[in-house]
Amino acid sequence: MSSSLIVPNVVLSNNRNLPVIGLGTATILGSAAGDDTTKVAVLEAIKLGYRHFDTASIYGSEEALGEAIAEALKLGLVGSRDELFVTSKLWCSDNHPDLVLPALKKTLQSLKLEYVDLYLIHWPIALKPGNWDMPYDEEAMAPFDLKGVWTKMEECQQLGLTKGIGVSNFSCKKLENLLSFANIPPAVNQIRMNPTWQQKKLKDYCQAKGIFITAYSPLGAKGTVWGTNDVMDNELLKQIANAHGKSFAQVCLRWLYEEGVTIAVKSYNKERMKQNLEIFDWSLTKDDYEKINQVKQHLSLKYGPAKFVEDLWDEEN
Repeated sequence: MSSSLIVPNVVLSNNRNLPVIGLGTATILGSAAGDDTTKVAVLEAIKLGYRHFDTASIYGSEEALGEAIAEALKLGLVGSRDELFVTSKLWCSDNHPDLVLPALKKTLQSLKLEYVDLYLIHWPIALKPGNWDMPYDEEAMAPFDLKGVWTKMEECQQLGLTKGIGVSNFSCKKLENLLSFANIPPAVNQIRMNPTWQQKKLKDYCQAKGIFITAYSPLGAKGTVWGTNDVMDNELLKQIANAHGKSFAQVCLRWLYEEGVTIAVKSYNKERMKQNLEIFDWSLTKDDYEKINQVKQHLSLKYGPAKFVEDLWDEEN
């Protein structure tokens, strides 16, 4: 086994260290890769040097991730649970004040962990409790009591069930609303971000407020129902990769790293997992940045899980 790579950390507003690259365990929403596939991939990732693992109740991967962590501890791949950073998320059907605590307790049961390091509100919308087919129609929707939900998220942190709390897919406007009443501000906003969807306004807002961004779909999520080929097919990005003798993915990840955000990558391929960590010993040039700034901006995921929710992005995207 090759020696594992060292991944830098950032320090969140709650003084916890978050590795700048983590392994995402999402496949097509609502269906997980086989449990064994996820478990094997997570174990391999730990061997390579990954210490942040991103999951969610909707992904169906919490149990497999928990099994991999238990196995890694048993094998001595990590010295203790505290060496790992685990993020999970509250799904829309649990986006109700009375369901937050039970949802997190269920997540911890699936993971077989005493706490997660970060618990996020997955989307700024609420569904009526139950199982609904995605994309959701108006019948499935419920009023979203952000203040009530966030109060319970804060309680989860105070109880020690999570070390930090945050959000995902929140616009500047929604963050501003949240910050107006939050006693504990969100440590992280996990958003879709890559060279073809650079989110400059939202990135600047989060950085000004001390909220770290975790970028998901950093390569555009080609081949998924919510993904796009725009990133992988971009000729300017291919030119930069060729000039540096790097992979296409490494250029995209290095750009995100230099933008000051953290990243959740999704690959279960051993060689690609390794390459995704090899971005810290080289830099992009000024010319590279000029090319990346020219990349046409395009968002395929316009409305998220409910197509008709027109204010989801508050016209910021």
